[in-house]
Amino acid sequence: MKRAILLTTFLLSLMPLAGCVVEARPPRAVVAVAAPAVYVPVPPPAPVVEVIPACPGPRYVWVRGFYRWSGSAYVWVPGRWAVPPHSHARWVEPEWRHHQRGWFFVEGHWR
Repeated sequence: MKRAILLTTFLLSLMPLAGCVVEARPPRAVVAVAAPAVYVPVPPPAPVVEVIPACPGPRYVWVRGFYRWSGSAYVWVPGRWAVPPHSHARWVEPEWRHHQRGWFFVEGHWR
């Protein structure tokens, strides 16, 4: 009997905790830090003419290929099919821009 009373007392002492809510931490802000621009002394070659494969599904959009600088030469990155992050998203093409210090790359992104 004494054991039952102790167990009941213990369980009753836990009841106030049953309604406790642990507040979730707010999501952390993700800050994109741009890498320093790499200037290339020569312009990129003409884009490669790609054969676009069949679309894998109705939501996909074609993201064209582009040249990336490897540190010593331009390297072609082939195009691909991608699903936009939301229905109104539009792909902004990557591009090489000219500056007095040379050519620098601007990444493509969804807008």
